[in-house]
Amino acid sequence: MLEGLMIGLSTAFSMTNLLMVIGGCLIGTFIGMLPGLGPMSIIAIMIPVAISMGDPSAALILLAGVYYGAIFGGSTSSILLNAPGVAGTVATAFDGYPMARKGQAGKALTIAAIASFCGGTLGAVLLMVFAPMLSTVALLFHSAEYFALMVVGLSAIAAFAGTGNVAKALLMTLLGLIMATVGEGALFNMPRFTMGLMDLQSGFSFITLAMAMFALPEALFLVLNPRRSATGDDGGKITGLRITKEEARKIAPVIGRQSIQGFFIGVLPGAGATIASFLGYAVERNIASKEEQKEFGHGSIKGLAAPETANNAACTGSFVPLLTLGIPGSGTTAILLGALVALNVTPGPRLMIDNPQIFWAVIISMYIGNFVLLVLNLPLIPYIAKLLAIPRNYLIPFILFFTLMGSYIGQNNATELLILVGFGICATVLRFADYPLAPLLIGFILGRMLEDNFSRSMQIYDGFGFIFDRPMTAGLLVLAVLLVVVPSYRARRARLRAAGVADGD
Repeated sequence: MLEGLMIGLSTAFSMTNLLMVIGGCLIGTFIGMLPGLGPMSIIAIMIPVAISMGDPSAALILLAGVYYGAIFGGSTSSILLNAPGVAGTVATAFDGYPMARKGQAGKALTIAAIASFCGGTLGAVLLMVFAPMLSTVALLFHSAEYFALMVVGLSAIAAFAGTGNVAKALLMTLLGLIMATVGEGALFNMPRFTMGLMDLQSGFSFITLAMAMFALPEALFLVLNPRRSATGDDGGKITGLRITKEEARKIAPVIGRQSIQGFFIGVLPGAGATIASFLGYAVERNIASKEEQKEFGHGSIKGLAAPETANNAACTGSFVPLLTLGIPGSGTTAILLGALVALNVTPGPRLMIDNPQIFWAVIISMYIGNFVLLVLNLPLIPYIAKLLAIPRNYLIPFILFFTLMGSYIGQNNATELLILVGFGICATVLRFADYPLAPLLIGFILGRMLEDNFSRSMQIYDGFGFIFDRPMTAGLLVLAVLLVVVPSYRARRARLRAAGVADGD
């Protein structure tokens, strides 16, 4: 490993590769800030540029920089505009946007930058140490385990219940699962619930749904309620760009836990930053004290740090199956795999032996890239945060423009705009009725993966036998049950205790 590290250091610190890291991080950060684009689009566009370089190390370093740069910068639109254009930053909006409305946009962006840096850096350390070992662990996960993992993700809905009404959160999750069934099914390549529309052949677009659930309702709320300010009650005054020592002590253990948890979730092919961010948020909320739990969803710094740390650590972890097994863990890493093949590099167990300069240079470049991202973003935070100081008359069209353009660019289809407006109006009504929208998006994101892996497991084991034949699957399903039962039991016990106190009074 020491020999490989020396090779990686000499390769990554060459002038060309340093420029690739900086260029990739810059491009990824600014693309990530724009709702609706995301890393997949820009990496696909840049593949011809990377291939033309001829140097596989420089090409992969550039594309990897774009990848984690986009996830790093994706928190900006989630925090400032409540418009997450990337699935991995949806959970960031839950507490990031309420902080921005309180006039703490600068502090929220600072926490997001520090959490992202720590998650990515600690993930790179774990990648360097555990990559060969974890490639074996990743192979133990089959369709049955992935199905159980999706169920664990869905079982975290209690953390997103908003006002505490788990029944409403469950109903919204089921609605999200139903929406995920639109389009071609997992068992048969036949369209379902498309109403004869070719544009729904591949189902609803995540970007369109995310914009409809978060960004569009926010713009409509600003229009319908003239007293509601996009910048909160203080008129958009940006205060508190720095975090205090007490706040740093609060988020430090969160960052440590979610760096490890996010990385290991990212190692599993098919899991990725989205599941890591949702589970990270849910875990931190469930282990928080009662007083801290009340802050989640209303501007909790722990609720902001957890998903930001987890999604960046998961991005780093996703390189384990890509480099050591040649298995893409997400759509973005699938594009990276295609770029490697086009560069005549075969990822897999022998990559570390046959091309150590590529394997180790990518890992070293992650350290450099995360430092570059921190240096680039921290000085710009006061200026980025001033976006909320834009007058209301200009801010509403600004949000609507990026919402509509983000949805259209995602699919290059005008029908998406009609779907966006329809879902946006429905989401606004649901918000008025105090229904949490996050569980719907969780159900939609996990629904297709849940169905695919469940169908595959049923075919392989000819029924539900996979639950009992695979101990890991049974263990994950038990964990999912506990995640639902324990919070409900704690809430019921608290209600009984409160009732007892009231009777005593």
